[in-house]
Amino acid sequence: MGFDTQRFLNAIDEELICSICGGVLQDPLQIPSCEHVFCRTCIEEWLSQTQTCPIDRTPIEINQLKLVPRIIKNLLNHLEIKCENEGCTTTVKLDVLANHLVDCEYNKEQSIQCENGCGMIISNGNHRNHNCVQALNSELNSVKHELEKYRHDVEFYKTEISTLQEFIRVSRANSTVSDSFEDGEHDATLRWSTNLQLARITYWGGMISTPNIILQNTIKDALLESGCPINIIDDLMKNAHEQYWPQGLSTLETRQLNRQHYESYVCRRISNEQAIVVLSCDNRHMNQSMISEPGIVIIFSHGVK
Repeated sequence: MGFDTQRFLNAIDEELICSICGGVLQDPLQIPSCEHVFCRTCIEEWLSQTQTCPIDRTPIEINQLKLVPRIIKNLLNHLEIKCENEGCTTTVKLDVLANHLVDCEYNKEQSIQCENGCGMIISNGNHRNHNCVQALNSELNSVKHELEKYRHDVEFYKTEISTLQEFIRVSRANSTVSDSFEDGEHDATLRWSTNLQLARITYWGGMISTPNIILQNTIKDALLESGCPINIIDDLMKNAHEQYWPQGLSTLETRQLNRQHYESYVCRRISNEQAIVVLSCDNRHMNQSMISEPGIVIIFSHGVK
């Protein structure tokens, strides 16, 4: 749709008028064969219904349209046009109209800061109806609502954590130790694990399911430095490869299906590494398809906190 001819200071050459809408050409396109020119919106809408030139019926398809010659662009750009915003008396060249509309103080869609005391950002068109007291009360009520929601969430997660901790404590107390462990060995693993920092995983998709030997050796050294019992290091490192992971983690597909479950792991961070150890003694609450003895090592590209 073209510009209203009444907005221009001088008479407009008929070559700059769109034959479809009768306005001054806006974003014009030309039909190559007959060289007739129309507004982009006008001619595209016309050709969606009829594949001929509106003036001489020359056959034309929408993908054959081309930009107008530079001389027509220059003629249009030098036309002087009045601002469309009510109350604004500014006249500008057509090629800078878009920039003017962005900064025009009469632009009702423009955001401004309230100067009456509240400092809130409001639309220019709404400043006359803006009431600082009402706006601030509304903002305050919104903040109170959000705060109450966060408080509810905090209480919920506190309860969940407390329940999980009690479940783990009871599970540990009532579980029987695997035949592969002697009591002393099991106690050593527990003592070591409690000295490791609990880990939080921010991006489970960062798992490295098939770590190379160099990366495995780096993690093995870190386990040794952390005081990991010698008798379980080899088993843990073997379980660092998805080939030896439990059934629930054994393939990418099963990992995606079981994400809600393995996000419940009790994870401990291997010092200074993007890697965790998920020990069976910490995870008696997990389904057997999600844990192996004595535990598994999971290495990440990133995401371990």
